[in-house]
Amino acid sequence: MPSFHNGEVEIAYLDEGEGDPILLVHGFASTSNVNWVYPTWVSELRKNGRRVIALDNRGHGDSGKLYDAAAYEVATMAGDVIALMDHLKLERADVMGYSLGSRMTAVLARQQPQRLRSAIFGGIGIGLIEGGGPGENVAAALEAPSLEDVTDPVGRTFRAFADQTRSDRRALAACLRGSRRLMTREEAAGIAVPVLIAVGTADEIAGSAAALGKIIPGAEVLDIPNRDHMRAVGDKVYKAGVLDFLSRRR
Repeated sequence: MPSFHNGEVEIAYLDEGEGDPILLVHGFASTSNVNWVYPTWVSELRKNGRRVIALDNRGHGDSGKLYDAAAYEVATMAGDVIALMDHLKLERADVMGYSLGSRMTAVLARQQPQRLRSAIFGGIGIGLIEGGGPGENVAAALEAPSLEDVTDPVGRTFRAFADQTRSDRRALAACLRGSRRLMTREEAAGIAVPVLIAVGTADEIAGSAAALGKIIPGAEVLDIPNRDHMRAVGDKVYKAGVLDFLSRRR
C-alpha cells in the first residue's frame, strides 16, 4: 500500500479505479482490507465507475501506531481523511464510513461540508449521539494476556477480531479510549450534506438508524435485514442501497 505522512503519523491507503471518487473509512479494530476489500466493496464500486480510496486509520493496519489516547480524538482521526484528500489533490468526494469510520465521517460532514459530496454512515445510528459502541470492557479485553482471560462477551468478540486481524492491541486500546466523544444532537442536526444511514436490523451496537435519521435533515435510512454489527458489512442489501444512493448524487 502507498502511504503519506500527516504530521508525524504515517497513513497507508489504497487508490484504485477511475471516475468520481469515493473515500472509505473503516471501523474500529478493522482495516481497509477487512472492511472494504475482502467484502468486495472496492471491486463493486469500481465496477460501477468509481475511483475508490480507502485508508488504514491511525493505529490500524499498515498505518502508524500510537499509544497515547489523546492522539485518537475523533476529530483528529477525521483530520487524516482530509489530509489524504489533500495529498491526492481531491477537492470533494463521497465518503462512506463504518462504525468508528462513520463517527469520523459525521465530524467531516459537520465541520467540512464543502469537501463532501455526500456522507454514508454505515453501522452507526443514534449511537452517534447517545453512546453505544465498545467501552472500557473492550479495552480491558484487548489488554488481557489472552482470549481465554476475557469473560465479557462483547470484549471477547472484539478481542477475537483483533487477534484475527493481527492488530496492535495496545494501539487499539488507546484508540478506543481516545475516540469516545459523542456528537451532540445539535451538531448532528447541523449536518447539511446528503446523508444515508445504513444499519443492520439486528445491530445492538449502532443504535436506531431511524432515530438518527429524524435528527439529520433530509437523511435517508437503509435497514439491512437480519444483520448484526459484524455481519452487515458485506450484505447485498447494503451494497445495493449505497449504489442507488450514489447514483442520485450529481
